[in-house]
Amino acid sequence: MKVIEVNNLSKSYRIGARREAYFSIREDISDFLKNPFQWLRDYRASRENFWALKDVSFSVEEGEVLGIIGLNGAGKSTLLKILSRITPPTEGEAIIKGRVRSLLEVGTGFHPELTGRENIYLNGAILGMTKKEIESKFNEIIEFSEIGKFLDTPVKKYSSGMYVRLAFSVAAHLEPEILIIDEVLAVGDTAFQKKCLKRMEGVAKGGRTVLFVSHNMSAISSLCSRAILLRQGKVAAQGPASQVVNEYLSTEGGSSSQISWSFEDAPGSELMKFKSIKAVNKQGEVSLNIEINEPCDIEIEFWCLKKTKITPSLHLYNQFGVLLFYTMNLHDKNWGRKEYEPGLYKCSCRMPANLFNEGTYYVNAYLSRDVGQPADAVKEPAVFFRIYEEYSADRTMYMPGQYLGAIRPLLSWNIDYQGPLG
Repeated sequence: MKVIEVNNLSKSYRIGARREAYFSIREDISDFLKNPFQWLRDYRASRENFWALKDVSFSVEEGEVLGIIGLNGAGKSTLLKILSRITPPTEGEAIIKGRVRSLLEVGTGFHPELTGRENIYLNGAILGMTKKEIESKFNEIIEFSEIGKFLDTPVKKYSSGMYVRLAFSVAAHLEPEILIIDEVLAVGDTAFQKKCLKRMEGVAKGGRTVLFVSHNMSAISSLCSRAILLRQGKVAAQGPASQVVNEYLSTEGGSSSQISWSFEDAPGSELMKFKSIKAVNKQGEVSLNIEINEPCDIEIEFWCLKKTKITPSLHLYNQFGVLLFYTMNLHDKNWGRKEYEPGLYKCSCRMPANLFNEGTYYVNAYLSRDVGQPADAVKEPAVFFRIYEEYSADRTMYMPGQYLGAIRPLLSWNIDYQGPLG
């Protein structure tokens, strides 16, 4: 049974509409008299429409887990807001059958003046649950969220991480028929993210419908049976999750081989923050394309804000969202013991030549105080790179292209004569 049907859904916003809200008629007349041609240009610009979504159509079956992926600005959050009845569409319709609980931007869904306890009961009531039904789930919610001692504190005093912990716990345990989750989970620490993904897997197996927006392609591939790729407000691809993820990573998803932040916007904690992450070729240049016979370095710049231990680590995935390996600097004799003074640091991890198959790869990057500790800084995904192979006529044997298997290491082989037959 279809529980969500989206038919030719479109949403437009008027560019320059803010000008009309803040400028008086007198100011408009004055501007017109001073420069009528400029006024006409501004007036026309203020009437331009930006289509955040255009002619989007799809359906979701009961119990299906649908992933929604795309670059920032592709229309993912706008689509979820329409499905959550937060904003109306400009054209088309979305038919939804069942109780919906949405976990979108941090700050939505709870009343800031109410305590965590009061907001749990409020959300249950909104979903049509009785007090007895809510109380039967209450202890599970508190245990999962791990914020028990702040339960009777107004949520306006919560940190973003505490807010997300409680918001996800409420959404996942109060059993709506349709659960809609945006990338808001990225606010939590790594350990809690894993806990949430495991819970979502349980929700899906319980037969509830889930719509999941994420930039974590491994999570999309493992959790979702089907996915939709949005590109500039339109559906660019839909089908099995692994195929859509591959389409995304081989086109726009794999277009960034570097990322950097200002100090204020950088992901991290009061102890450490990322500054930049880059994929670098053997010439030391930031490069998206790496020849199969050449090494690739992943460079991480980070700020250490207070004297502390710091352990950088990387998870490397292929274009299908399969984790190939996890690495950290285990060869450093001071690993796990050295404390870093405050300052700016750069570390580099070398990916050897002739290791990868042809294709697109992406790296998740982490900074933590120690192994087993929740990461202080997380970027998922961080950077992408593509491995390609150039034809070389001087090779005695040449088999170009993608080999079977996740990797393609160049290994040493020997065949030795052992003696005559018999």
